[in-house]
Amino acid sequence: MSNMTSNEPIEPEPSAPLPAASTERQRAFRLVVGIACLLALLAVWQVLTSFVAYTDDAYVTTNFVTIAPQVTGVIVSVNVANDQEVRRGDLLAVIDKVPFQLVVDQRKAAVQEAAVNHKLVNDELKAAQDRLAAATAALQQASGDQKQVALTAADMVSAQQREQVAAREAVDKASQSVVNQDAVAAQAKAALALAEWQLSQTEIHTPADGTVNNLSVSVGDTASAGKALVGIVDAAGWRIVANYKENYIRSLKPGKAAWVWLDTHPWRLYRARIEGVSRGISRGPNQDGILPYVAPTTDWIRLGRRFPVTLKLADPPSDLTLYMGSDASTLIFP
Repeated sequence: MSNMTSNEPIEPEPSAPLPAASTERQRAFRLVVGIACLLALLAVWQVLTSFVAYTDDAYVTTNFVTIAPQVTGVIVSVNVANDQEVRRGDLLAVIDKVPFQLVVDQRKAAVQEAAVNHKLVNDELKAAQDRLAAATAALQQASGDQKQVALTAADMVSAQQREQVAAREAVDKASQSVVNQDAVAAQAKAALALAEWQLSQTEIHTPADGTVNNLSVSVGDTASAGKALVGIVDAAGWRIVANYKENYIRSLKPGKAAWVWLDTHPWRLYRARIEGVSRGISRGPNQDGILPYVAPTTDWIRLGRRFPVTLKLADPPSDLTLYMGSDASTLIFP
């Protein structure tokens, strides 16, 4: 009988199932390997963070100078534009001077009047002192004559004594008038000085180099004393504030070198140095605001407490422009 080739496919024989004990061993092996990898990563992370202190919770800041006028009045000119760079002493705005000049003129007239009255009371005092001197001399003369003539001269002495008493009272009264007028003159001079100072405050000058920020004042607006009118981003106080976890700060000391990544100028690291480490933070956001508050949560995840560390760029490039409030990242090798 001849051999014939069949076209039917040949099914592979089914493999024998692995024993249950072998499957459990594989699962246990994979679990052990996974735990070992996690422990290794944790160990590497602990070693790495003991040599490198990194945070991306950092930002650029500087002093923000809030300029408020010292007097209330209508603004008659605004001498700067928004985002304009200014130098210390530059004129920012002018308040209407007329009302303040009128007060100065009034105070000058009061000072002049006080000076005239002061001269009058001084003249009265001088005259009263002359009368007292004359009465005293007359009394001394009458007393000497009484010793040489009859006792009837006693009436003359008594009259001279009364005249001396009256002259002394006149001197005391004139002296008190001089004291009072001195006070009036001093008050008039102080009022004039205040009026002149208020007049000088109608010109608002910038107290620091910087950039005008968010200018919203216009001619015709009313400037109120003590109310912020213009804000200046200080050009001299630039720094980086980096919030570091508690376990880092013990090894961060002033003067230690650091590296800064600026989000406004990416792909470059800038050298910096630690200026200081905050010695205290607020535990809650609703306190007086004097202590810094760093939120301990992010995306519903609670983090460890973080403390602000202040960094200062070392020899920044002259063309580097910093922006208050921009993000940064910092790297320090403890």
